[in-house]
This record gives sequence, structure tokens and C-alpha cells, in this order.
Amino acid sequence: MAHGQGQLAFTDEVSRDLTLREYGLDPSLDSPLLPNAAVLSALQNLVRLATELCGAPFGVVNIISAEYQHQVGAWGVDPGVCSREDSMCAKVFLSREKTVVPDATLDPRFADSPFVTGEIGNVRFYASVPLQTDSGFVPGTLCVFSDKPQELRPEQVGMLEVLARQVVELLELQHRTAQLDRTYAELRDSNAKLAGFAGRVSHDLRIPLTTILGYVELVEDDPDVQTGTSTAKYLDKIGASGRRMLAMLEDVLSYSRVGGGIQPSYSSLREVAGEVSRDLGIDDDGILDVQDLAVYADRGQLRTLLQNLLTNAMNYRSPERDLSISIGGVANYHGATVYVADNGKGIAPEDRAKVLEPLVRLRRPGDGSGSGLGLATCSSIAKAHGGDLTLSETPGGGLTVAVSFPAGL
Repeated sequence: MAHGQGQLAFTDEVSRDLTLREYGLDPSLDSPLLPNAAVLSALQNLVRLATELCGAPFGVVNIISAEYQHQVGAWGVDPGVCSREDSMCAKVFLSREKTVVPDATLDPRFADSPFVTGEIGNVRFYASVPLQTDSGFVPGTLCVFSDKPQELRPEQVGMLEVLARQVVELLELQHRTAQLDRTYAELRDSNAKLAGFAGRVSHDLRIPLTTILGYVELVEDDPDVQTGTSTAKYLDKIGASGRRMLAMLEDVLSYSRVGGGIQPSYSSLREVAGEVSRDLGIDDDGILDVQDLAVYADRGQLRTLLQNLLTNAMNYRSPERDLSISIGGVANYHGATVYVADNGKGIAPEDRAKVLEPLVRLRRPGDGSGSGLGLATCSSIAKAHGGDLTLSETPGGGLTVAVSFPAGL
């Protein structure tokens, strides 16, 4: 039985330290654990408020790991670390109940503590509230203390409990930040591996495919192959299929590279759109109207985004009217939103979420060629920048794509 209890205690402490790491705190350190700067400043302000409300000169937020007590926020004392065995809070925090002791020298739980006996401190008055999360985890306490005995009124105890809940909110913010950091690191690693894999596959497939297309072109130029014969028709189909496959390989490679090592800077929307329209041969057709806007984005990926959206507008134009495309946007202190609106076929509301998925095509009569990666690539570009992409109907018919880009620092 004793062995079982020891094993359970060991498991609980390992679990405690693992959970603290999820909050971005390293419990193995014998120096103070420091949350990010914004959380640390807010913790110190809450501790200061707690001491003033309770009329105590000292206050700390203690994080208790398997071996240590870490003071991550403090007022009236310098943050420090002590062993968990010496900690006063470690004796009571797992009870999940507030503790108020007018004179610690008279309380058997604390009378022999080095914080009371003078070995580390001379604590007399001591009050603490456990920091309990919604999941039931208790990382530590909010504690105020004094070197003189004193009492707390019920309303002061109530305020201490309120401030403890605010400390928990800050620690949860630290928790979510740590989770986002880990997710971002995993995503960046995954994207790098995907780009490398796609590059290798694309390279391995491109070589035999271009060889096949080269031989097709040689055979097509052979004078013995007569135009209009079955052989010529088969060669034409082989060539068309090969070129489509080669274009899809390029699209897959482009999609896999999105988000990898973006380098945002302010770019002129008009300049980038002009480059794309010249590449697509539509700069002199009178179908494109562009407003200027400063966009904080990776210039290469902004170019890829506009190229995909303009190509889609050309491929899915309406047979009932001449194509017209407008590019513009709005900007404020939050960032910029770029709008690309056309008067083409548009996309039905029930299909808009679906077409943002990779390799999804609607395959409607009269639609142009495509791999089904254009809008998915644009959506990934928006997300890689911390923004979003939405689809809506252009007034009068067509599709409007809105892409948001957060402001630069």
C-alpha cells in the first residue's frame, strides 16, 4: 500500500510539471520563472493591488512545481525561489481553500517554517488563495503577508479571491500564448517538410514528364505523321494531358511553399497588380481597374495571390458580358483588406467553403481549366500572414474575394 501511494505521488508530481510546461513555465529551473513581459507586468500590478487592499506590505504569486516554489510576481520583496519543502503555500494550496492566519507562530502548520522562524523570513500574518483553473488544476497561490500579526475583514478576503481569479486569467493567457507558439512552430516545421517533399516529388515527376512531352513534340513534327490522322489526334491528347499534369505539379509546389519564411513589408497594391496583369497579358485590355493601397505582406506571395485571383476571373468569366475586374481595398490601424471583384459566373453560397479546400473544382459547363488549388493557395497565403479570405457575391453578379492583412509592427 505504501508503495502504491508513493507511485501515485510521483505520478502526480510528474503530471504537475508537465502541465506547468504547457503554461510556458519550466518547473525544472531553480531560478524564478518569468512569464512573458506583458503577463509579468500585469501580475505585479495585481499583487500590488492585493497588498494595498489587505493592508499588508508584501505579496507574491507563487507557482509551485514538484521541487520548487517560484515567485513569478512580487510586491515589497524581490522574486525568488525556495524548495517546495520550505514553502508555506505548498502546505495548503492543494486544499483549494483560502487560508488566513493572523499569527503564523501560533499555527502548527507554519510555526516551524523557515519563513516564520527567521531562517528565511519573519512572517507573522499570512493569507493565501489557491489559483484554480477551470480544469481544476492549481498551479499555485496568490499570497499576502506581513512581519506583524494582523486580521483581515471578510470583504478583504473576498477581494483577495477576486484578484486570485484575475491572476488565473493571466496565467491562462500565458497558457494560450504558449499553445499558439507550439502550434506555430509545429506548423512551420510541417510546412517546411511539405515544401521539401513537394519539391522532390515535383522534380522527380517533372523530368520524365518533360521528356515525354519532348518526344511528343518531335513525333508531331515528323513529316510522316499526317494531320487529322488517328495518330495525330492521340499525340494531341497525350500532349494536352501532359501539359495539364505539368501545370498541376507547379500548382502543388506553389501551394506547399505558402507560409514558409514569409518576409512582409509594405508594397504598393497597384504596382504588384500591374506586374501580374502584364504577365497575364491583360494590362492593355481595359478590363482591369486598380486602386492603390499600401499592403503589409510578403511581396512574392501577394503577387501569387493576385495572379491566382486574376487567372480565376479570366477562367470563369460570364458568357453574357465582357469581363471586368476591380482591385482595391481599405486600410486602418488594424491593417488592410484587399478586394478583387469580377463580374463572372460567381460561386453559389453553398459552394464557397468547399472551393477553398485544396484540389476542389466545381466543374461547371464552360469553365476554364484549373487544378483546384488557386483559391486554396490564396486562403493559405492569407492565413500565413495572420489574416483571412472570404468570398461574397459582386453586386450585379460575379465573385468578390476579400483578403485581410494585419498591420505591420
